[in-house]
Amino acid sequence: MSKDVEKPWGGRFTEPTDAFVEAFTASVTFDKRLYAHDIRGSVAHAQMLAHVGVLTMAESESIIRGLEAIKEEIEQGQFDWSIALEDVHMNIEARLIERIGDVGKKLHTGRSRNDQVATDIRLYLRDELAEILAELKRLQTALVDLADQEADTIMPGFTHLQTAQPVTFGHHLLAWFEMLKRDSGRLNDCAKRMNVLPLGAAALAGTSYPIDRKYTAMLLGFDEVAENSLDAVSDRDFAIEFVAAAALTMTHLSRFSEELILWASAQFSFIELGDSFCTGSSIMPQKKNPDVPELVRGKTGRINGNLISLLTLMKGQPLAYNKDNQEDKEPLFDTVDNLKASLRVYADMIPVVGARKNNMYEAARSGFSTATDLADYLVRQGVPVRDAHEVVGKAVRLGVDSNRDLADMSLEELQGFSDRIEEDVFEVLTLEGSVAARNHLGGTAPKQVRSAVKRARKWLSSA
Repeated sequence: MSKDVEKPWGGRFTEPTDAFVEAFTASVTFDKRLYAHDIRGSVAHAQMLAHVGVLTMAESESIIRGLEAIKEEIEQGQFDWSIALEDVHMNIEARLIERIGDVGKKLHTGRSRNDQVATDIRLYLRDELAEILAELKRLQTALVDLADQEADTIMPGFTHLQTAQPVTFGHHLLAWFEMLKRDSGRLNDCAKRMNVLPLGAAALAGTSYPIDRKYTAMLLGFDEVAENSLDAVSDRDFAIEFVAAAALTMTHLSRFSEELILWASAQFSFIELGDSFCTGSSIMPQKKNPDVPELVRGKTGRINGNLISLLTLMKGQPLAYNKDNQEDKEPLFDTVDNLKASLRVYADMIPVVGARKNNMYEAARSGFSTATDLADYLVRQGVPVRDAHEVVGKAVRLGVDSNRDLADMSLEELQGFSDRIEEDVFEVLTLEGSVAARNHLGGTAPKQVRSAVKRARKWLSSA
């Protein structure tokens, strides 16, 4: 493509753009990734212009053939992107004119780069969201499969990172599934609100040409047409909403990462991460570093920063379009790339997480994780809740002093704290008894975990 192509808006100006300003204001270095969506929108626009009689059918077909040839050039690496032409739109339009002549100049009839870019971004994000949701579903499926496999595996549950009560590993994994289920809902809601066509709003006020916006929306698969031309070209709510949902999804992945990192450490040794998801040390040969969850945890801050960038970008803009909005793409693209990659690597990693069941079990036995079960037992025996709490606290004190768990104490020792304690108390002091007792909807009992797995699989099959 010639570097000397005149700028389409150059008629108003008597001096060329300063070379540094030209480079400073250009966006083609990053918005060229929108090429396929820009061409898709232009094809639909050309079809609509022929539909309403602004273009002849022959002109529309010539434009469409030219656009399809340009798409092939780009995909084969034969397209010469020019900073002088500023952005993806003008690069493609200039090449179209070069290929098919003056007919190519008619493509921009009835539209502006303002509504064109707003359409391109929505088309792009719609496609990317479909891929993101597919990776999210793949991760959810992996979690459900592992939860089913580990429904009986007992581990300590924590509050304040202190041993609280025994739970099953399967139950813990399904807590992650529930977080991602909410993320899926948010991303799907975002996709619905995003699927509105801005094209036809032109620069800000609409166009005097007899366009048919509903026809264009039908061609491009949009559910609705933007009702107000000012809002259509300046709205970036859909991008902010996506990045907000992405930030929350990444926050969930970061929480998963923190737990996996802790559990894989020698101090916990609850799990084994697959070798292909870890790296070693250049100096310490024994190291197996959980780089994947660490990097996902780190990328979360990056996505949070992208959200703040977009919110700050929009907060002071008057209607309608402003050049500030050129800055919306890099945070959006970065968020898409990193969210999709993080979900993909997690979906690949979770199926090869190995549970160190004995270590989990022994950890659950320490820290007096069945203390609440003893208190519940006493309440069922007629002891007021607050009195039961005090009795168990004294028993725990003895356990701390003698380095023994409650289940290791004799009946006589336990009865020394309350005469309501009988021999059947040991049924509730076992880890198995504790988790089995939580046999209600949402509880940690293995039976409930398996029921939750069935519900999750049913949800996944319809998602």
